[in-house]
Amino acid sequence: MRDSNGAWFVRGLKAGVPIGLGYLAVAFTLGISARGAGLSAAQATLASFLVNASAGEYVGFTLIAARASYVELAVMELVANARYFLMSFSLSQKLSPGTGLLHRLLLGWYVTDEVFGVSVSAPGKLNPFYSYGAIALACPGWALGTCLGGRLDRQCGKIK
Repeated sequence: MRDSNGAWFVRGLKAGVPIGLGYLAVAFTLGISARGAGLSAAQATLASFLVNASAGEYVGFTLIAARASYVELAVMELVANARYFLMSFSLSQKLSPGTGLLHRLLLGWYVTDEVFGVSVSAPGKLNPFYSYGAIALACPGWALGTCLGGRLDRQCGKIK
């Protein structure tokens, strides 16, 4: 008997706990970097919620601080995030041939090093709900860490 999507999701949640906690800690520094680039905590948090790429976000915030052009920003983002194309292609081979386009697009949008690692390591063919479970903890951990770092008061080191 096949496992239900819910069972796969719960397994993914379990795999996502350490990812989310790790992201929370690492993204804190990203929030500080965003503040240094002149972004508000809300702007930095929204960027982290939508982008999900640490190197890309650091590059973006650095270029924003340097007042780079949109073309420079776009080219550097493409270079910094090119590995995600390869991860997405590899992950697509682990999915069942009948996996729909929407699932493939969602997984490709949120492929990160860690989510890729746990997803590709899942036994057998990958049910997308396993990755969704990991993402359900990873994405908020990343955004929350950025928010907390972005709210750090530069003068006294306290969270506002």
